[in-house]
Amino acid sequence: MRGPDLHTIRRRVSGRLLILLCLPMLFACGRGDAETDLVFAVGGAPSELAAWEKVVRKFEADSGISVRLLRQPANSQQQLQGLMVAMKSKQQNPDVFLMDVAWVGLFSAAGWLVPLDNLDRTPFFGELLNRTDVYDGRLMAAPVYLDGGILYYRTDLLEKAGMTRPPETWRELAESAKKVQEQMRPENPGFFGFVWQGAQYEGLVVNFLEFAGASGGIQLQDETGGVRVALKANLKALRFMRDLIWEYEISPPSTYTEMQEEEVRTFFQSGNAMYERNWPYAWTLHQSDGSPVKGKVGIAPLPAPEGEKGVSTLGGYHIGVSKYSDRKADAKKFAAYVTSKEAQRMVVLELGWNPGRGDLYEDEALLERYPHFGEFKDIFRKARPRPVIPYYIQVSNVLQTYISGALARNRSPESALEHAQIEIDSLEQRYGRNPEGGGGQLSESFPYPSFTHGEAVP
Repeated sequence: MRGPDLHTIRRRVSGRLLILLCLPMLFACGRGDAETDLVFAVGGAPSELAAWEKVVRKFEADSGISVRLLRQPANSQQQLQGLMVAMKSKQQNPDVFLMDVAWVGLFSAAGWLVPLDNLDRTPFFGELLNRTDVYDGRLMAAPVYLDGGILYYRTDLLEKAGMTRPPETWRELAESAKKVQEQMRPENPGFFGFVWQGAQYEGLVVNFLEFAGASGGIQLQDETGGVRVALKANLKALRFMRDLIWEYEISPPSTYTEMQEEEVRTFFQSGNAMYERNWPYAWTLHQSDGSPVKGKVGIAPLPAPEGEKGVSTLGGYHIGVSKYSDRKADAKKFAAYVTSKEAQRMVVLELGWNPGRGDLYEDEALLERYPHFGEFKDIFRKARPRPVIPYYIQVSNVLQTYISGALARNRSPESALEHAQIEIDSLEQRYGRNPEGGGGQLSESFPYPSFTHGEAVP
């Protein structure tokens, strides 16, 4: 694989230095001026932070507990780095924070979370809760909002092409995307059949897991405790991903260099694609005033490999309480409120997020405002989480590197998966699924995740 040029190296170094310089400001030691406040760390766009301010103010009014919102960057990788610095240095704040679902296993295994034994599990999707938030039999986190990969498609172009339903298999998608692309190219030379997240970051792994279906993905081996990725279903998926770009030519050449969530959304929303793989957040934007595709978009479950069951990768953010908080009881009360029906309903109405509670998907007022919630419920219930292992982020970094290499045609899909497996086996030998025993405490030598989502492996 070709190494980065000098400009790229300088940009990466500068970015890392900036992050390292900013981390102490994100989580300063102590409690600053408001020593009696409960500290809640959360990131996101300005509208999201404004919504959390409303949740915090309502909790304060009801409980008498003062809460300070510790604003994190919108970038999830920087959020993770900031939280890990706070945990590794055993800072008392933040007391409570939001985590990407992919981080829950790491934080649980590291012993950084307090069990949320005060929460009622009943309102949540039980199977998802058990697979993502329960560690060593105890509830370590709880979902605040859910995400899952879905297929967006142009209803008008589907009808124009004489099709009565969206594709149910990846082969059907490729064939129908090619057909529509050929029809559209004379009037729109930049039109493509299918856009998806293929740049080298966590979204690439998420898409890979969905292309692989229920028989593939990152599989945990119960008999050995190892992780397997060199699987027939994964090889088939990786070949298909590569062929979407280079053989079928229904995905843009920029797929593996640029396409993340927003690049994909704007490409589709501009009227330049038939199908789009994205998260539910894109629905509201597609239907917004001024959107060229408003009223022309449908949603469906992601297709499946031939003869297999399809899967949607589970996403979303979960709430946890720090082991090092000196306000654990109050922090657990706040976590209970954030996951309550009242608070989650408030966030849904403010932001249109998909709640972590299953009962809100049957709320008549919410369904009237967001009728697509009914379709999302089944997708979320069946969504597959990424494996809850303490070194998942390192596994993801390895996969990102080799999958990207295969998409760029710098190595074959066979070689990519073989070398990825070797790297992952090395991680397993180094860390194990339950390092050091005794509840999965990680050693002090356990590394921080890469700032660059995985660079070229020699």
